[in-house]
Amino acid sequence: MRIATWNINGLRSRQGLLALWLAARKPDVVALQELKLTDAQFPRAELEALGYQAVVHGEKGWNGVAILARKPLDLVQVGLSNQEDFGARFVSARVEGLSVASVYCPNGKSITHADFPRKLAWYDALAAHWAGRHAADEPALLGGDFNVCPGALDSWDEAGHAGGIFHTDDERARFRALLGAGLFDLFRERHPDAQAFTWWDYRAGAFHKKQGLRIDLLLATRPVLDRVAAVEIDREYRKKQGGFTASDHAPVFADLS
Repeated sequence: MRIATWNINGLRSRQGLLALWLAARKPDVVALQELKLTDAQFPRAELEALGYQAVVHGEKGWNGVAILARKPLDLVQVGLSNQEDFGARFVSARVEGLSVASVYCPNGKSITHADFPRKLAWYDALAAHWAGRHAADEPALLGGDFNVCPGALDSWDEAGHAGGIFHTDDERARFRALLGAGLFDLFRERHPDAQAFTWWDYRAGAFHKKQGLRIDLLLATRPVLDRVAAVEIDREYRKKQGGFTASDHAPVFADLS
């Protein structure tokens, strides 16, 4: 089974690229983020023609998350309780005995912005939700854009960004609390010493200069981790493909035995 996550950065602009990627990589389950469209605008029929069913939590022009799967999906939850003001950022489902959630964590903008403490509160709500709903021995996966660099190795310039957004002790403490709810960072478990990124600014040639951040993650419980054969960041699809402009995020996928 291949499970992936991808911040698509606007599905209407990236629908052709997504179709190309689905055909090339053949994932079984995909967590998508930043759809930037409503449920009614979601291209359900087009994706079903490609062999994928979907559960969706959309929002006009912003945010939006979905889960695609080749097998039947059972919707579990739409949104986080008491966090609706931050928009469409969480959806979960069950597929083939696996609990899967797609998450688009708030950005926070800057440490002085009013959204920053709200980001921390949102993380607290996510950790509480996960701990309350998922046992450590349940096969479960949380994929998405977490908008935090978990550690120094996950930033191209840790020293230059220290204390800034995505790099603060407060954000990293919340992320560790999420892991403390029984989750493992699959890429870091497989590649403990690798400096690799999933997001690069569109500006100033950041991708080619290797000036990125690793903020798109697949987190999973021990039963899933024990099945992991490989985890990859799909850098090729951060590049223009088939005439389609890339998202500023690369997909990440894990292959399970």
